[in-house]
Amino acid sequence: MLTHPLQDLETWVLFFSGAELPVLRHTVRQLDELRANIDRVNGREISRVVLQDPLMTVKVLAYIQPFAGKTLRTDITTIGSAVMMIGVEPFFEKFKELATIEQMLKSEPTAMLGTLQLIRRVQRAAHYAHEWALWRQDMNVEEVTIAALLHDLAEILLWCFAPTLAIEIRERQKADRTLRSSVVQRAVLGIELIDLQLALCQAWHLPPLLATLMDPEHAEAPRIRNVLLAVDLARHSAHGWSDAALPDDFAAIEKLLNLNRDALIQRLKLTDEEKLQLPPMPEMPPPLEPEAPAA
Repeated sequence: MLTHPLQDLETWVLFFSGAELPVLRHTVRQLDELRANIDRVNGREISRVVLQDPLMTVKVLAYIQPFAGKTLRTDITTIGSAVMMIGVEPFFEKFKELATIEQMLKSEPTAMLGTLQLIRRVQRAAHYAHEWALWRQDMNVEEVTIAALLHDLAEILLWCFAPTLAIEIRERQKADRTLRSSVVQRAVLGIELIDLQLALCQAWHLPPLLATLMDPEHAEAPRIRNVLLAVDLARHSAHGWSDAALPDDFAAIEKLLNLNRDALIQRLKLTDEEKLQLPPMPEMPPPLEPEAPAA
């Protein structure tokens, strides 16, 4: 376990790119169940398990890239395509002995709780991104889903491998809610996690498209706004629906999806109790009517 920051971004990348990434214990159990029925298992069932686990998703995508580069002209950007290329039996052979987060952090209960809470948050972000991409009729919904699932990958890795530093960042932000994440990260780690994340995407040869979908530098593109708004909503609602940032989130999501406030709340499936938690929100103008086609 790291207890002190590494020298620079390159050193951080070398450390994580060479590490054996753990996965959720639940993922191992589900894969074991599928393996027991290997003759009846298809790629869709495997994908459904993998896509609940950000670190398992990275392991699969990183494993397939060198093979894909030799035989395909296009990148493999989805788990379904990766499993199809690997094959069901070779997939289970490759990923038969997996370290788990729970085993890795069994002596660090605070770190384990922090890691699992963060993973739960990114699962929610991936769910939102998937639902909104379907609504928007995105050209590849799974790409958007994966980008949201992996958006906070560097933070998950920090909780797994350097929990002391992750906890320090969290405590500093708790003590001063006005501190920007990037400022705290640079103070504690010497780097910003988004820079580490994008550098790891390169080190693992992940498809450039996935890195672009996670990059706030391209935030105006609808697909990337889909990802970033899903991540923001999951973060701001992680501890309830009273966060002061939620009105801005709702306004931006309504604009992206062309929905009114009531329709968005209905799509989010908020309970009556959760609706009461929402901070006061300005009335939004109704969504624009689609333009009639020219005669």
